[in-house]
Amino acid sequence: MTRVRSGLPGSVRARAAAGATAVVALALVAAGTAVLLVLRGNLQGQAGLQAEVAAREVAAQIATGTAYDRLDLPDGEDHPVVVTDEDGRVLAAGEDVRAVDGKAVGAGRDHGAPLPPGDDDGDGGDEDDATGPRPGEVDGEVRHRDGTADVDGTVADYRFALVEAKDGRGEKAVVRAGSALAPERAAVGSVRDAMLIGLPPLLVVVAGVTWLVTRRALRPVEGIRSEMAAITASTDLSRRVPEPAARDEIARLARTTNETLAALESSVERQRRFVADASHELRSPIASLRTQLEVGEQHPELLDVPGAVADTVRLQRLAADLLLLARLDAGEAPAAAPVDLAALVREECAQRVGDRVPVRLGELAGLEVAGSRGQLGRVLGNLLDNAQRHAAGGVEVAVVRAGAWAVLRVEDDGPGVPEEERERIFERFVRLDEARARDDGGAGLGLAIARDVAVRHGGTLSVREGAVFELRLPLLAG
Repeated sequence: MTRVRSGLPGSVRARAAAGATAVVALALVAAGTAVLLVLRGNLQGQAGLQAEVAAREVAAQIATGTAYDRLDLPDGEDHPVVVTDEDGRVLAAGEDVRAVDGKAVGAGRDHGAPLPPGDDDGDGGDEDDATGPRPGEVDGEVRHRDGTADVDGTVADYRFALVEAKDGRGEKAVVRAGSALAPERAAVGSVRDAMLIGLPPLLVVVAGVTWLVTRRALRPVEGIRSEMAAITASTDLSRRVPEPAARDEIARLARTTNETLAALESSVERQRRFVADASHELRSPIASLRTQLEVGEQHPELLDVPGAVADTVRLQRLAADLLLLARLDAGEAPAAAPVDLAALVREECAQRVGDRVPVRLGELAGLEVAGSRGQLGRVLGNLLDNAQRHAAGGVEVAVVRAGAWAVLRVEDDGPGVPEEERERIFERFVRLDEARARDDGGAGLGLAIARDVAVRHGGTLSVREGAVFELRLPLLAG
């Protein structure tokens, strides 16, 4: 027997490990991206706050009347500061600050090119003279923007804060103070690199753990598969698959599989008995008919024509019964045409004039069921044949209603069916009186066929106390 290797890419374990790894990878990438964005935003906010503090310190000096050439400006490398007038001309600049956003700067009112005022990034608003600070005050609003600064020949990115102030004479100055973004980017890069380095090993661990857990969880499935393969190879339907002790889906699968095997074993055994019994039943009339024909061939005067005809008729009926049982076993669905049970009873009884035991008609309610008229007529005929075979002097048939069911009842005045035999009589090729003649008792298929037809029509066939057979069928809706 060939075993399927568990390591194939198409296996459940491989797909589960790949799926779990992909989900975890997506989750980690999404979480890492969110962490980096939050970290970057916080560090940028911190840089902006540092730049704002430096800008307000310089603006406070201007508001208190400190001359531009006497301003105490912070170190240019950490916090480059440039002070401009309303026209953007440089009034003061930090030490070693050579340019801001590519524009050269220089100390003094008459040095350097005008600087652009800078765009607001949303932290503050543009202020005009009507709403700006009064002489000797610092504006409460602050604007932030990103830009570059050349400090002692080194160009770097900074987060700038712009604050306005007016000196005692009412002249407005704009203080630009920056905070380096290099530390923020270095921190974000370090965190990103750490995530990229740690992600592959983590995914390997996730894939390995998923593989092992799935392997352990699916181990009973492999046991079930192996046993099923062995059963298929050996055709031994008495074997069963192992049932795990856990009460999970796999245990339920194993129990269902064993139930299916049990039903299949029963069906196969029933089919074997059916074939054996059918062969036995067919052998007798065929042998009898052959014997009569051979005798008739040699001695025509000794040919028993009526006996040969009787054997032929019996053989024909048996073949018809076997064919019907084969169709029923194959799951052939009956027709769904309306059938009037009362009319069916009258038609069947009208054909039984001159029988050994007469059939009396009892209550015949006009009830309709859905099904095959031919198959239901076969059921009624089999029940009447059985009743007439065992009746002492009379048979009665009736059709009554019982709730949502139509009940066809056939009763005879014979000895009845013993309680312990009331289910066995519906088995195939079963005759309670094994000693009686086959010609009188039939092959033992009539009641089996009747019950199978009843079940296929959604009904039941049972025998009650005495010899009362009841066929229950669902009434036709509407």
